[in-house]
Amino acid sequence: ILGGAPAVWSVAMVFFQTLLLGGYLYAHLSATKLSTRASVLVHLALLAGTTFLLPIAVTTKLGNPPADGEAAWLFAVFALSTGLPFFAVAANGPLLQAWFSRSAATRGLSPYPLYSASNLGSFAALLLYPVLFEPMLDLKSQTVAWSVGFGVLALLIGAAGASVRSAAIERSHSTAVADAAPVTLRQRALWVFFAFVPSGLLVAVTAHISTDVSSGPLLWIIPLSLFLLTFVLIFRDRPLIPHRVFVTLWPVAAAALVFGMTAANLHVGLAVTLHVAAFFIAAMLCHGALYAARPDASHLTEFYLWMSFGGVLGGVFTGLIAPHVFNGIYEYPILIALAFLCLPGALAEPGKMLARIGAPIALAALAALAWPWIEPMAKPFTQKIVMVGVIVVMSAIFLARRTPALAGGLFAGGLAALLVVNTGSDFEHSVRSFFGVNHVVKLEGGAYRAIVHSNTNHGAMRLLNEDGTPATGRPIPVAYYRPGGPYETAISTLRAHQGGRFGRVGITGLGAGGLACHARDGEAWTFFEIDPEVVRIARAPKWFTFLRDCTPDARVILGDARLTLAEEARPFDMLALDAFSSDAIPTHLMTREAFRLYMSKIAEGGALVVHISNRYMELRSVVAAIAHELGLVGVARIEKTPDAIARDPSNLAIGSEIVVLARRTQDRGARTTTPGGEALTPRAGVAAWTDDYSNTLGALWRKER
Repeated sequence: ILGGAPAVWSVAMVFFQTLLLGGYLYAHLSATKLSTRASVLVHLALLAGTTFLLPIAVTTKLGNPPADGEAAWLFAVFALSTGLPFFAVAANGPLLQAWFSRSAATRGLSPYPLYSASNLGSFAALLLYPVLFEPMLDLKSQTVAWSVGFGVLALLIGAAGASVRSAAIERSHSTAVADAAPVTLRQRALWVFFAFVPSGLLVAVTAHISTDVSSGPLLWIIPLSLFLLTFVLIFRDRPLIPHRVFVTLWPVAAAALVFGMTAANLHVGLAVTLHVAAFFIAAMLCHGALYAARPDASHLTEFYLWMSFGGVLGGVFTGLIAPHVFNGIYEYPILIALAFLCLPGALAEPGKMLARIGAPIALAALAALAWPWIEPMAKPFTQKIVMVGVIVVMSAIFLARRTPALAGGLFAGGLAALLVVNTGSDFEHSVRSFFGVNHVVKLEGGAYRAIVHSNTNHGAMRLLNEDGTPATGRPIPVAYYRPGGPYETAISTLRAHQGGRFGRVGITGLGAGGLACHARDGEAWTFFEIDPEVVRIARAPKWFTFLRDCTPDARVILGDARLTLAEEARPFDMLALDAFSSDAIPTHLMTREAFRLYMSKIAEGGALVVHISNRYMELRSVVAAIAHELGLVGVARIEKTPDAIARDPSNLAIGSEIVVLARRTQDRGARTTTPGGEALTPRAGVAAWTDDYSNTLGALWRKER
């Protein structure tokens, strides 16, 4: 409903971290300013008031998302949709632990293990959601079940609060607070920092693996699951794994990350494993330091308040500030370097620490700025320079135990230098928007220029002919859109069926604009594109000339394709769904309601072309189920690029999968719209996705099989 970009998840994380901070502040004030009896009554009143806002649902009061300022719009949507219910739930953890520490029956017991139990519940729920709840229940059923659960929770909290009410307990607690050592400013700063680093890393590693490694669905929940698991393992009287294990492992994990971030063509499974494992070790390291710095239970709610504040700062830095400051996922290596400061003794001498971590980073920054001028002279020695960078980074492993701050600085500086050198002159332009990082790169030794988002090619243009001379004239589409490929064949067949010319053509997803050069004179083409930076790149003649040379009069409509397409008054003779968020098609574009909208915008006798190429999900059976429910007929074609084509530099060929849907068989022009095409038939056990139901785990499983 809100879009499939990784940034939507990042903003959601920041919003809920912020609301968690609000809940912890309320819990702290309630526990310290009110008697236990009053605290219980106020909280029960809050829970009772919240029930009037149930069941939860995504608000429609704010209209469609804006072209700019998506983060603020999402914050407002989340606030109106789930704000108060989540606030009420967020306060439960600290409040219940505070009441637990005051109970006569639990006097002398540490309340901190309850935080471990709470996160164990969150961890289990997060893993069960895609496996159990999402496939079995539609959204309406989920919200009803959640509302019932909320009511049961309120009753249980009331029962817990009823057991902690006596004046004797209040006097005992007041004495304990007075006897406890006061909390210092340094302690609060440490709590904030030790929470800031893993929280920022949580958002950063998620953005990295979703943007630069793989955008496969469900990857987003893996880091969050491990983040919750660290609290389960650490917030105990006796940690299940000694802290010294992660102190030893972290420098090694950081070194492995260097390999993962600089190695070319690393298998996606290995890359994700490296990043996720290193994140887990870093989170265990930082949260172990956080737990070691915990105060007496009498200051419990203040501890959670400052811990939550650090979490919010980490999320805000990574999810909101970094996308506007950096044109790449640079916050990720910065936070990796800061994790070295969670090692024992790293923050003992703040003055020396700043110098040790700052000097190598400053030198690396100067080198990065100077690299465009140095590279032409250094090109023959690039491999040697890379080796020096690797040695510098690896030296951080041996320095980590004695001088962790210097190790962090060397790591950050060395990694930055390696990334700059590895990027080289093939990267001509990088720009970051709310929807991710887009790179303009040269391929095949400069023979092509492409726009790349994550590992996905979103269109390429030939720059040099096979003899090395500059390519001139009308650009010829390559990659997915090359002549003779499934896409071009589908378009040509449909055009021939409609008398040799389309009237109006709609394309959802612009990319570099390669499809534009399949247009013919007299046809009116319209592109729907969500990312304004993609539009700027495609329209800049210094990068790509598809739009200028092939469809100079084409309309380019900015915004979510499903929302903007709904506003189109005139139908299209052909509508092509070619919208990708990195490698994944946004789920809200693949539902029954979305396809019903598409068909309503197609003229009589027209057809819908759906590009469902995907490395991670099998989507053909989903489209087949939707077509069956809507009474549509279809043809599917999977092309696995033959070696002969793949070796041909004139194609830059990429294997693809295309589905063509129409109201009647004759509207497709032929039974097999593309050579070797197969009639689209439903698959047993695969249900159509709707706005109320999807099963991405099933699509992943079918692809693997």
